[in-house]
Amino acid sequence: MEHKVSRRKVLAAGAATGAVAATRSLRAASQETSSPATKSDARRDKSLFTYCLNTSTISGQKLGIEKEIEIAAAAGFGAIEPWIREILDFQKTGGTPKDLARRIKDAGLSVPSAIGFAAWIVDDDAQRTRGMEEMKRDMDLVAQIGGKRIAAPAAGLGRDAAPVDLRRAAERYAAVCELGRKAGVTPMVEIWGPSKTLQKLGDGVMVAMDSGQPEACVLADVYHLYKGGTSFSSLKMLAGGTIPVFHFNDYPADPPREKITDAHRVFPGDGIAPIPQILHELRRMATPCVLSLELFNRDYWKRSPVKVAQEGMGKMRKAVESAPT
Repeated sequence: MEHKVSRRKVLAAGAATGAVAATRSLRAASQETSSPATKSDARRDKSLFTYCLNTSTISGQKLGIEKEIEIAAAAGFGAIEPWIREILDFQKTGGTPKDLARRIKDAGLSVPSAIGFAAWIVDDDAQRTRGMEEMKRDMDLVAQIGGKRIAAPAAGLGRDAAPVDLRRAAERYAAVCELGRKAGVTPMVEIWGPSKTLQKLGDGVMVAMDSGQPEACVLADVYHLYKGGTSFSSLKMLAGGTIPVFHFNDYPADPPREKITDAHRVFPGDGIAPIPQILHELRRMATPCVLSLELFNRDYWKRSPVKVAQEGMGKMRKAVESAPT
């Protein structure tokens, strides 16, 4: 699955494909956000943002993907970001990806991305081969439900595992992109703050750039950027199309960064993250971006999922509308 990528070839490919990547990203995102399901102000911000519900936000209530689709639509979201395991669970009950695609379309939603955990990046050859097979299966599922992208995090690496060399990671990501082209689904290098690999925004951008792939892109997250120690000012260095999907959330002042976990995520605007700065930089990139509400807050999981989705949507819109242009 691996192949050599020389520095000279990467630099040449980067110069030649940068404009193509930006154009393709703009075209794909524009098609998503111009669909009938996302034309209203409640579902799409005029400044290029699409509001999406990552199903983790209400996953603690264990509703199943069918009910989550209904809730996302009722709360005014224009898109939903499901987890692969939910699609597999739906199949176990007799449903098919085609059934799910129809439910999503009928609800007026799009699927800009999905969350999977295939071990594509690991050094162990046998484990990586299995991971690539899983990625291929996951991409096929995403394509069947009408999805456009899939997360490609540093899955398969334990918390204490040695970091993977980023140049090797770039070669492996290039192989994942090749799978994606066949499936019609784009993999996004996902930043994971607690991990030793792809921990910072710069790590993910390097892997995407050095892969030499025109569709290469990054999946960023407010919490993960903070947890991994990335300065939010780094966003100003990125061009349009680099981050087609941004996991939107916030974090409190306590516990401190070293001890904070996914469970401490809160609604945008309820924490100390520089949300206005983040939105300003995403607007500056001038290409459509999906803001996907991704939370794992146990207190929210104890509440009505409908009210959680509604409050999350309201606070996302408030954050976007009040942020500087």
